[in-house]
Amino acid sequence: MQWVGHVQRMEDTRARKRLMEGTLEGRRGRGRRSLWSDGVERDMTVLGVRSLKEAASDRLKWRNMLDQAKAHPGL
Repeated sequence: MQWVGHVQRMEDTRARKRLMEGTLEGRRGRGRRSLWSDGVERDMTVLGVRSLKEAASDRLKWRNMLDQAKAHPGL
């Protein structure tokens, strides 16, 4: 989650940000494989974060949220 906040604050032209925000075309294969991004979204929901961009834009708020995530037993 710390890395996600770092990437969210990057300029939109950076390759890492474009890769993280991009989606692949086509369909997933049979069966459900959880993706890393699915886990991050689930963790954000548990912490009550509605907008990743808003939360990551404020470094202090993001740091406090990371501390909450570390203290949360289910994450």
